[in-house]
Amino acid sequence: MSDTRQATEPSPAPAPAAAPIRRRRPIPVLALAERFALVGLLVLLVVFFAVDGTTSGTFLTTANIQTVLGNQSVVAIAALAVVLPLIGGQFDVSVGAVVGLSSIVAASALSHGWPLVAAIVVAVAIAALVGLVNGVLVAYVGVNSFITTLAAGTLIGGLISLYTNNETITEGIPASLTDFGTTNALGVPWVVWVVVLVAVLLAFLIGWTVHGRELTSVGASAPAARLVGIRVDAIIASSFVISSALAGVAGVVLLSRTGTGNPQVGSGYTLAALSAAFLGATALKPGQFNVLGTLVGVLFVAVSVNGLTLAGAKDWVDPVFNGAALMVAVALSTILGRMRARGGGASNNNNDNNETGGAS
Repeated sequence: MSDTRQATEPSPAPAPAAAPIRRRRPIPVLALAERFALVGLLVLLVVFFAVDGTTSGTFLTTANIQTVLGNQSVVAIAALAVVLPLIGGQFDVSVGAVVGLSSIVAASALSHGWPLVAAIVVAVAIAALVGLVNGVLVAYVGVNSFITTLAAGTLIGGLISLYTNNETITEGIPASLTDFGTTNALGVPWVVWVVVLVAVLLAFLIGWTVHGRELTSVGASAPAARLVGIRVDAIIASSFVISSALAGVAGVVLLSRTGTGNPQVGSGYTLAALSAAFLGATALKPGQFNVLGTLVGVLFVAVSVNGLTLAGAKDWVDPVFNGAALMVAVALSTILGRMRARGGGASNNNNDNNETGGAS
């Protein structure tokens, strides 16, 4: 009897389907502010130092602008060099040491009578070889990229000290090279045109080639990239080779600017390069390491330090500002990345591996 009742009782009405959850999208004004905040700060800094009484007389002069741009050419190329491994989710903290190595190799070859072109080619090739070793250890052996490149940088510094006996190489540097590093073309230092060329080629590689798209995919999710057939190990290794080759170019540019092979310089460029790259990841394409944003980061630090120096600040301003910029950039990138993840916006950005706080 009970079975009959149960069979005739109407079944409860199905619960209404849950409404699809709509993720909040960032307000356009806030999204624009996020993209162009660093650019706006750069413009404000320029205006401030241009009107400030202690710096207005020298800050916007042609000579000062040319000096700042020329001096930052090495930092800019080094910063662009570290962008590729970072896009792939790796760190390269040997970039400064490779800059110094390339400068010493080129200076030494020139001091022994090598032709200029041959000295440059050998310097860049040896730099690329360092990147190949780093890439193999990271991609194929599985060693942590930070540890690998930190060890490589330390080793390179020791070998430079051993080879040069901590003495600066001053002989044999041709005037044609130093002229290139210290003269202008169309009112802009020649070395800045090198930066522009490197930036254009790198932007093309990242944004318009299969290799660049695969590198971005690897940085977003290496396991997923493997599933779709991407040769993850080869892509990661190649990013280190290209990074070190660009650092080698930066070393040659450094030699052209200074006219000497100084074994004491080089390592200091690592922090400046990373600061610019991480600052750049908060601008224009927030959450993504990108070429144009990196150059904005270089200019932001350069303008800040130059203005403070003209205002009478001491030598400690440069390292302190670079360190603070790196710390703030990483913190901001991490915070903005988490906010973006909660809000569901910026769907074209990479996942946490390319959110600057998680690029390890």
